[in-house]
Amino acid sequence: MAGKRSRKAAVVRDNFPALLADVKGRIQAAQTRAVLAVNAELVRLYWDIGRIIDQRQQQEGWGAAVIPRLAAALKNELPELKGFSERNIDLMIQFYREYPEPAAIVPSVVAQLPAPPISQPAVAKSSAAEKVQPAVAKTPESTFWALPWAHHVILMQKVKDLPTRRWYMEQTLARGWSRNVLAAQIDAQAHTRQGKAVSNFAAVLPAPQSDLAQQTLKDPYIFDFLTLAEPFQERELETQLVRHLEKFLLELGQGFAFVGRQYRLTVGDDDFYIDLLFYHLRLRAFVVIDLKTGKFKPEYAGKLNFYCNAVNQQLRHPDDAPTIGLILCQWHDRLQAEYSFAGIDKPIGISTYELTRALPPAVQSALPTVEQIEAELGATVQRSEHAAPPTAKKPGRKKKGGGVSG
Repeated sequence: MAGKRSRKAAVVRDNFPALLADVKGRIQAAQTRAVLAVNAELVRLYWDIGRIIDQRQQQEGWGAAVIPRLAAALKNELPELKGFSERNIDLMIQFYREYPEPAAIVPSVVAQLPAPPISQPAVAKSSAAEKVQPAVAKTPESTFWALPWAHHVILMQKVKDLPTRRWYMEQTLARGWSRNVLAAQIDAQAHTRQGKAVSNFAAVLPAPQSDLAQQTLKDPYIFDFLTLAEPFQERELETQLVRHLEKFLLELGQGFAFVGRQYRLTVGDDDFYIDLLFYHLRLRAFVVIDLKTGKFKPEYAGKLNFYCNAVNQQLRHPDDAPTIGLILCQWHDRLQAEYSFAGIDKPIGISTYELTRALPPAVQSALPTVEQIEAELGATVQRSEHAAPPTAKKPGRKKKGGGVSG
């Protein structure tokens, strides 16, 4: 009898971690669904209030004065109510006017790709309160409502083009961007860089994997969080990227898990060292990054092909997709890059990186050039030399006898 009880206790101990994980997962999933449901109802409410006020203004000729009056009345009637300030009510009206038909916001194919089953490594995560839970298998309209109100406000304020705004909306839900991450991605013009790397993915990978791999890479990458001055060495670039790993992972995008720096591989009698090695959770593939300063050279592709072969042989699991190579350089000739891929059957991409974020054209045109600044400084110096005031005499001090001493 005692033996049976001990065996049962052992079974309970063995199965308990799995039970705990299962229950915990169900609780967290229910919490996520509850948060998304509450958020969707709040966004619907704000849109509906914006619609009501806009229609009253159109039908009854109400002016803008009704907004502060409504905000004050709501505060008196419902003092515990939050989110109905004068500014927020203005935003509700703008929200309705910008999206009078929310069902027309149709997500693109990229956004409908399933989200990765494993979340981003903790080093690249934002606080849970700000993160957007990835939206999977949602209808176009429910996807629109799932985006938090603060994210909608950022999009209305920062992105005026509707297709571009829709792209950021989709990426936020697919990748779980927080408000701060969304704002940073907009400032960095992420929509113009996503999927722009030169690669041979379409030729060497099957269609679903090649499309996803292409969309995973950017060109250029913006490393404006680094403090490097030209000229710098590749090892300096590598050291600073690892030192700022969280920001580096954020710029790389969701799904990159850091494996190692100067990762050693032994082939034959020699050791070789990969600059940066990652594993991409969504692609289910290792990603080898080779850092270069200056312009791309065709021989770089052969070296990276060697690294990809070595990783495939030594690290790749049978269930993993083929290892992907990425060369990061400061600039490249596109035709040379494409010729370099000829005869290579490993997926390789080439992207550039920038250490400073380019200013928008409107801001660039408003700023003076270096020549203009130098000319203005020279003219200022000349004017100051010609208009130098005469040396003033020190005020004299009267003597007791009434004279003035110098």
